[in-house]
Amino acid sequence: MHVPGWHDSTTALQDAGRLTMLGIVQEQHPDRARLFMQWRRMDWPILVDSLNLLGVSVVPVTVAIDEHGIVRLVNPRRETIEEAFLDRTFEPPPETAAPAGEARTAPGDPPGRWAPVAAWRRHARDLFLWGGPEAIGPAVEAFERGASGAPDAAATFRLGVAYRARYDSPAREPGDFRRAVEHWERALAADPNQYIWRRRIQQYGPRLDKPYPFYDWIPEARAAVLARGESPVLLAVEPGGAEFAEPIKTFSADTRPATEPDPTGRIYRDRGEFVEIEALAVPRAIAPGAATRAHLVMRPNLDRRAHWNNEAEDLLVWVNPPEGWDVDERPVTVPLPPALVSQETRRVEFELRSPADASPGRVTVPAYALYYVCEDVDGTCLYRRQDVTLEVEVRR
Repeated sequence: MHVPGWHDSTTALQDAGRLTMLGIVQEQHPDRARLFMQWRRMDWPILVDSLNLLGVSVVPVTVAIDEHGIVRLVNPRRETIEEAFLDRTFEPPPETAAPAGEARTAPGDPPGRWAPVAAWRRHARDLFLWGGPEAIGPAVEAFERGASGAPDAAATFRLGVAYRARYDSPAREPGDFRRAVEHWERALAADPNQYIWRRRIQQYGPRLDKPYPFYDWIPEARAAVLARGESPVLLAVEPGGAEFAEPIKTFSADTRPATEPDPTGRIYRDRGEFVEIEALAVPRAIAPGAATRAHLVMRPNLDRRAHWNNEAEDLLVWVNPPEGWDVDERPVTVPLPPALVSQETRRVEFELRSPADASPGRVTVPAYALYYVCEDVDGTCLYRRQDVTLEVEVRR
């Protein structure tokens, strides 16, 4: 990898005080970068630019900055960094007035009702960066105001980042993940050469479209850190299946014989009373013959003290793809935890491929989940079915 390569090849220069390293990551979840740094024993500072305020379209970018704060080289070679940069003497810049900056450590007051869109974008940025966890709701609202003017791809992408951040927080609102994906897709459609935005979608998308497994190194990193007698950095959000998945070159449809568990719909429905299911496809829009990855997120209704009953069969999801569509796994099952009852969020992922001759338009993919759920501590335990639909748009 690029960063460890630079670190390993310049350790002596860092130890001698000739070179100081500083990193900036474009991560939605920066604590994963902290774990990576801990694993590789890289102890230099890392800044976080989840919003892509730098405006870079590709990574990595290596910048050599001298003692005067002047950028001298962009993407220098590790093999020649001493000759091309460290061994050279650079003259200080002429005395000029420093440009006025926007140094902030806390968000200011919200703009007035009739403030321009640019003011709302700045306020949204400040809330996101400096407002703390409790400010994520107001930050989303400010980003929404900031994206309401003339189309702006960067503002649209940042609104998606804010939706996903709220989705990962206690302030989560239904549909936040879907809204994040929608806005990332709109931003990428406006600027299809933006590598950073494309990667954010691919992180949750199908294996056919993945350049590499995004976070498959995490188990190895944790094991190595534990073996050293250290405690691995805790992750606020554990990566899901899509973030570990290996890329593939050919879609593999599940052709195994399988019997639909409830073909006539006789099992009683849970219409969200006991379990809330959020379903979305990433990406939402695909070309004919392309694939998308389905995400089903299942949360017991804590207001009713609902919980999973783990004494029976595994949770099962059955998909009925439209004519000509393929699914990579059917049925999909979720193994039960050892505890007799539990209230964890359960996630199911599978992939769908549209026919090569699919007509443009919106396609509804029906599916349903079967599970055992109980209400309250000593309440009745039930076997229930919940129907879900996935919306996918085919575009030529």
